[in-house]
Amino acid sequence: MPTNSERILSLRDGAARAVRAGDLLEKTALAQDVANRWHSRRLSLRSPLDTLPPLRPGRPAKPDLVAPTQVVRRSLNSRRGRIALLHAIAHIELNAVDLALDIVARFAASPMPQSFFDGWMQVAFEEAKHFKLVRQRLQALDADYGDMPAHDGLWQAAHDTRNDLTARLAVVPLILEARGLDVTPSLLAKMREVGDHDTADVLEIIYEDEKKHVAIGAKWFRFICAREGKDPAKTFQLLVRANFRGGLKPPFNDLARAAAGLTPTFYRALSSQNMS
Repeated sequence: MPTNSERILSLRDGAARAVRAGDLLEKTALAQDVANRWHSRRLSLRSPLDTLPPLRPGRPAKPDLVAPTQVVRRSLNSRRGRIALLHAIAHIELNAVDLALDIVARFAASPMPQSFFDGWMQVAFEEAKHFKLVRQRLQALDADYGDMPAHDGLWQAAHDTRNDLTARLAVVPLILEARGLDVTPSLLAKMREVGDHDTADVLEIIYEDEKKHVAIGAKWFRFICAREGKDPAKTFQLLVRANFRGGLKPPFNDLARAAAGLTPTFYRALSSQNMS
């Protein structure tokens, strides 16, 4: 996407343009190009003429967006079921690209160190990589992203926390991304069990990267809490109760979460079992 990337004024501008892009190839290429240019220090953080981040990310005409309850679940023993799983993961990864870019574009004027933006552009780059890997796997199964309906709940979390960086960090990396640490190992094992090693290999890459992404979220959440003299676990619980609908569902991958800096003191009190 060189014609688009040549017009980029700053990191904030490039991130906002990538969120706004409706073409999937353009979005992922732009996300990775902006990340590379930022990491090689060829972009400033902000410009007075920057594009503003949109309230909703650009999307192609398909998939149709429906309520989460309308997304059909199928057995992973069938090819059709594995396609449905990959489609759901592709949708999650596409949203993750936009969520990482949006935190950069929307909070670029916040008093955060340069390394904060380094971390989130690393996340954006890797989420774009994940989306492309999952889409390639779908295409290898004679399917594609957009063939099935998908739900819109992930972007709702971004919209609800658009004015509060600490709340955004609590909800997106420390709830939504951390959920991937809980569910991916069992999905990975199931793919190996049914002999779909190509899908399992993709899930393995995603799982290892998601550990880093949760760690980036936890690092900066703790940073802000320390700067403001707040207890991180209690602050997390207050923000989640105010900004996230429903309790957190066990089982939790406590070891992977703790390795990323998200210890059980953060989330156990928010478990749906403890909130019922």
